[in-house]
Amino acid sequence: MSWITARRRHPAAGYAILLLGLLLVGAVYAAVVGGGTAASAAPPTAANQAQVTAGRTVFLQDCTTCHGFAAQGTGAAPSLIGVGSAAVDFQVSTGRMPLKESDAEAGRKPPQLNTAQTHAVAAYIASLGGGPAIPSAAEVNTSGANVGVGQKLFVTNCAQCHNFVGAGGALTYGKYAPPLTKSTSTQMYEAMLTGPEAMPVFNDTTITPDQKRDVIAYVTTTRVQANPGGFSLGRIGPVTEGLVAFLGLLLFMVLAALWITAKHGKTSHE
Repeated sequence: MSWITARRRHPAAGYAILLLGLLLVGAVYAAVVGGGTAASAAPPTAANQAQVTAGRTVFLQDCTTCHGFAAQGTGAAPSLIGVGSAAVDFQVSTGRMPLKESDAEAGRKPPQLNTAQTHAVAAYIASLGGGPAIPSAAEVNTSGANVGVGQKLFVTNCAQCHNFVGAGGALTYGKYAPPLTKSTSTQMYEAMLTGPEAMPVFNDTTITPDQKRDVIAYVTTTRVQANPGGFSLGRIGPVTEGLVAFLGLLLFMVLAALWITAKHGKTSHE
């Protein structure tokens, strides 16, 4: 006991006890949360790793010219680190990427990669950093969605650019909001998550997942609704309707003027 008492009075005894306490607390904490940490830090499965490897191969073939060999970005295109798999899936599945030429217009085109290749590239980019993931089938399932709520949300947040039925429209600085007539539910959900091009990001705090499904349900419903006004004229608003009315009235006036002139000339000849 005298030996312990002597050591306890040593100037370094306090530091030793503090270090021992910290080690003990760390061991207890590791024991409590170790299972969950190990699960979250587990390496990707063989299938996922194979998909990432395949995606890197496709990326090196089709994307490095603009985005760089490590997806770090170049002067021609931004970095893809942290954009997430949803952004990649949207851009590639809609044919916007990869571009055939560096100065090509980044609009919707037939996709150049098949679904497996697209998901592989998306998995590779996701492995480089965080970002929104590709939504699952359950996340984009619109069964039970509220079309009325979706219409209100769409008119409030989307109609200024995409028209109130998703027909698209012109924007400032020569930009253009594309029509949504060919967009799938997954692509619309991804667009809201990632905000491609001039579109703002609508994260789950701004528009909840249920509300995203409501918006998608409204857009898809308008595609099959009959037009009560007759000719839809592309459903791109009163400008087109006014132009058609103006041209129709102008044609009527020209024909009326020709008829009156012809009748007056015939009367004078007689």
